[in-house]
Amino acid sequence: MTGVAFLTLAAAVVYLIAGSVPALRDQGVKFFTGSWGYRQHQFGAAAMLYGSAVVAAVALLLAIPVAVGTAVFTSEICSRRLRMLLKVTVELLAGIPSVVYGLLGVLFLRDWMGAAFERLGTDSLSPDTLLTGGVLLAVMILPTIATLADDALHAVAPSVREAARGLGLTRGESIVWIVLPRAFSGIVAAVLLGFGRAVGETIAVFLVVGRADNRLPQSLFSLAPVADAGQTITSKLGGSEPNIAVGDPLHTSALLALASLLLVVVLAATTVAEALRSRFAEREAV
Repeated sequence: MTGVAFLTLAAAVVYLIAGSVPALRDQGVKFFTGSWGYRQHQFGAAAMLYGSAVVAAVALLLAIPVAVGTAVFTSEICSRRLRMLLKVTVELLAGIPSVVYGLLGVLFLRDWMGAAFERLGTDSLSPDTLLTGGVLLAVMILPTIATLADDALHAVAPSVREAARGLGLTRGESIVWIVLPRAFSGIVAAVLLGFGRAVGETIAVFLVVGRADNRLPQSLFSLAPVADAGQTITSKLGGSEPNIAVGDPLHTSALLALASLLLVVVLAATTVAEALRSRFAEREAV
């Protein structure tokens, strides 16, 4: 089964890369820096790369503190029975289909974001924004990061905690100065796996992000595009454009190039995360 899985992945990678070559050869560097307009045969992914980076960054900024705090509570503070109950609940949340999160985002989160914009005096903005997508992704990746960070903290040997307490450290000090640094690589692995899910999520982001092409900030210090409609790689691939591209080899190749970019980013994040987890497990087993 492992061999079949590996061959399937390898075949997918080869197919995507081979299919991407015509678009990359035709567009060159403009594929990464230019704008997207399939009617003019312009296939630039800059705005989609920006949108994917923004929603993933917003999701991580919101999810990491809550997820790590949850992991600290379940691993270091609550009782064993309560830990198992909370862990099962968190893992069930991680297993909810993304379309359910997307529908909840459409039914509730959009209204909340619209109300927040209105209170800030920016009610002219649509609630379908990159920010809305990032907030929704934060809710989606929080269970993944929390449960994996809990595993990393729980893997730290009890003798480490006992040694810290023997040196006079309080429980809080031993958590902050001993346990968290010891489990740091495992927590980073959890964050990377959460990042991989955030970047690769399609349906939920597609429903709330607005799907507006070629939205880029005028300045690197401008936050306006974050509160505006945008496009991510996944929302582009999950929309109607793959159907529009049928019969146009260059357009199809450009979409395959987008898929290749997404695959490379997710594979890189997953590979680094698994390497960190393996190294952490080996160190704690010594």
